[in-house]
Amino acid sequence: MHKSLLIDPQKCTSCLQCEMACSFEHEGAFNPAKSRIKVFEFEHGARAIPYTCTQCDEAWCMHACPVEAITLDAATGAKVVHEETCVGCKVCTIACPFGTVNYNADTGKVVKCDLCGGDPQCAEACPTGAITYVDASWTGYERMRSWAERLDAGA
Repeated sequence: MHKSLLIDPQKCTSCLQCEMACSFEHEGAFNPAKSRIKVFEFEHGARAIPYTCTQCDEAWCMHACPVEAITLDAATGAKVVHEETCVGCKVCTIACPFGTVNYNADTGKVVKCDLCGGDPQCAEACPTGAITYVDASWTGYERMRSWAERLDAGA
């Protein structure tokens, strides 16, 4: 059974603890600019939504990579970028329909969420439970679509 991140935007307070935890885990620095999860504020102080790689089944990023630097971690279901193989061509960033594969100018490679090897630090750090790590069947595209329809109806 794979698990995935479940994000509840109604619980997000835009505290950026998820970004700080992610950047520290992967880059060794508390620097939101180096985080693989981002908090997007739609209305300053009113609505914030964390977003990161959804580890989609189609994995356009993985299939687009010309050097096969992105592979499936069988244990977690994460699509993982192997920095030693990545050539920094950025084809995967174009292929990702959600914009969650990013180029790291410091390394010349791409980065994306790897679920921290099955212990996502963003979920651990979230003080409100806006980010949780749950059975993958509780998340996904249909859930996102349902949420978007509710938001649209309330606008």
